Amino acid sequence: MQAIIVGSDPEDLAAALEAHDVTVANAAGTADREALLDAGVEDADLLAVTDVGLATSIPVARELNPDVRVVVYARDSVPEFVRASTALIVDPDLIDPDTVAEELV
Repeated sequence: MQAIIVGSDPEDLAAALEAHDVTVANAAGTADREALLDAGVEDADLLAVTDVGLATSIPVARELNPDVRVVVYARDSVPEFVRASTALIVDPDLIDPDTVAEELV
C-alpha cells in the first residue's frame, strides 16, 4: 500500500502507517499538482491530509487518481467543498494515529 501525507503531520500518522508496512511519501510545500505528482499520487492508495489548510490538494489528487482514498486526520473543520471527496474525517483528539493506521490498512 502507498500513502501520501499532505501537511506537517504533527500526530505522526506517517510513522503509524509505516509500522503497518505502508510506503509513505510527503507532498511537499502547498501540496500542489507538481508536489502530488512528485510524491506519486498517480499510484497512491491513500491520501492523508493532516492540515485542512491544504484541502485544495484533495480535488487535485482525485483528478490525478480517481481511486485514491482520502482521509483527513486533523483537528480543524474540513471545508464543505471537499467533504464529498473524503472517505474518512478523524479528529486526532478522538482516535490515536496507530488506530487510524490499523483501520486504513
